[in-house]
Amino acid sequence: MALKDYKPTSPSRRGMLGDAYEDITRDEPVKALSRSLSKRSGRNAQGRLTVRHQGGGSKRIYRVIDFKRDKLGVPARVDSIEYDPNRSARIALLQYADGEKRYILAPVGLKVGDAVKAGPEVDIRPGNSLQLRSIPTGTLIHNIELKPGKGGQIVRSAGGAAQLMAKEENYVQVRLPSGEVRRILSECRATIGQVGNPEHENLKLGKAGANRWRGWRPTVRGSAMNPRDHPHGGGEGRSPVGMPGPKTPWGKPAMGYRTRRNKSTTKFIVKSRKAK
Repeated sequence: MALKDYKPTSPSRRGMLGDAYEDITRDEPVKALSRSLSKRSGRNAQGRLTVRHQGGGSKRIYRVIDFKRDKLGVPARVDSIEYDPNRSARIALLQYADGEKRYILAPVGLKVGDAVKAGPEVDIRPGNSLQLRSIPTGTLIHNIELKPGKGGQIVRSAGGAAQLMAKEENYVQVRLPSGEVRRILSECRATIGQVGNPEHENLKLGKAGANRWRGWRPTVRGSAMNPRDHPHGGGEGRSPVGMPGPKTPWGKPAMGYRTRRNKSTTKFIVKSRKAK
């Protein structure tokens, strides 16, 4: 991915860094792999606003991505590299030898015409998928399953990569992008390589309107509200927080507050991402 620098023709253009889309080879998605996508604007099934600052934005078509990579032993060729508005990574259209087409996450280095394959004894090349027990230690991987056959659940965003650190009897140790080292069943599948579009984190939107295109509505500072609306509100002029740590509108700690409740998977964490 290459970034495009703009001339400062307006205040919003100054310092703006956009996507040049040089790696895109196809404009329209495959119709058979596309689904309609309705917006919820942060509202639940009762129509009540449960997630703030969501709404509007450009219309999107959902692309069906093959996270399971369960078409084993059938070679495929990369037909195109495409943009996906629903994720930060690029997607690659695979044309299998039997005629079927599927989308996968496009790793770094995957180009049109490359051959990819999923199976027990495939080469360690970007885009190939195999079980963790068959991957050499030290290899960069992404789209990792947590339950065999469920499909990749972690390390799927642009530029993400985990590293296989060690192998045990029925588990492997994987270092995630957060720094956490986690035990995962060796039967789970993963894809070789780093997720493509690593320059995504360097984008600079330049103006508030670019956030609105993405469906993000404005956020009002708590210090600008009244005391009844936010714990940070009130006071004459600009006031500090005035309490131990910043709070959410409902009085909960906003930073450094542990929200993890899934204690059943704590036994799989070898090293916490918060460990120094």
